[in-house]
Amino acid sequence: MTQLDRDGPHAPAGVGAAGEVVLSCRGLRRDFGGFTAVKDVDLDVRHGEVHALIGPNGAGKTTVFNLLTKFLQPTRGEIRLAGEDITRTRPARVARMGLVRSFQISATFPHLTVLDNVKVALQRPQGLATQFWRPLSALDVLNRRALELLDEVGLSDARDALAADLSYGRKRVLEIATTLALEPKVLLLDEPMAGMGQEDIGTVSELIRTVGRSRAVLMVEHNLKVVANLCHRVTVLQRGEILAAGDYATVAADPRVRTAYMGSEA
Repeated sequence: MTQLDRDGPHAPAGVGAAGEVVLSCRGLRRDFGGFTAVKDVDLDVRHGEVHALIGPNGAGKTTVFNLLTKFLQPTRGEIRLAGEDITRTRPARVARMGLVRSFQISATFPHLTVLDNVKVALQRPQGLATQFWRPLSALDVLNRRALELLDEVGLSDARDALAADLSYGRKRVLEIATTLALEPKVLLLDEPMAGMGQEDIGTVSELIRTVGRSRAVLMVEHNLKVVANLCHRVTVLQRGEILAAGDYATVAADPRVRTAYMGSEA
């Protein structure tokens, strides 16, 4: 049994109570010329919950993620993180405030060891991020927390392996470990199960479930079985607008959702 199983993951400072809205948007809209990619989206992501953003291809899910993390500026609308208006805040500051995104394509350093990947991620919270002239050995002070994180996510046995040599599923687990190193209040996961076999899906699902107990998680995911088993709330997008929202049973029973996914209510 890992420390994560016993106590839950290391909780970031300043998080709210379970069920408290940590990330929200109101009237979120993004126009590209004459095309509206996201229209009047309202969203509440709560502490201690895993929230899925789903929809057919082209529904606007990635655009919403880009707006929330400030890679795109909204045409109009408001975004709040822990009650603070971040609508016009730069992406780097938003990340420092605790809104951290994991991308669909694994973003680890392939030629560093698993342990060194986590130590690099730990530099910013430890105030070492700008000291790039220091040798890698200077990060040895981060060993204790890095080893704790690897234990939490089940990668202790691979600490000295190169990231490039990990299986695809374990690379995604390492990426989650590096995002947890930033102590996020809200963790955004972009298709975390993409390209995985069933065994890896089970492992990563349980990791996300546990991680979500001490922070808010918003994920884009196409695997509806994962969404059904993992997520407390589901928001369905179609053509940039919210089609349905609620728990999985509620949205799955909505005939509009079945039509959006299958082309006909039948």
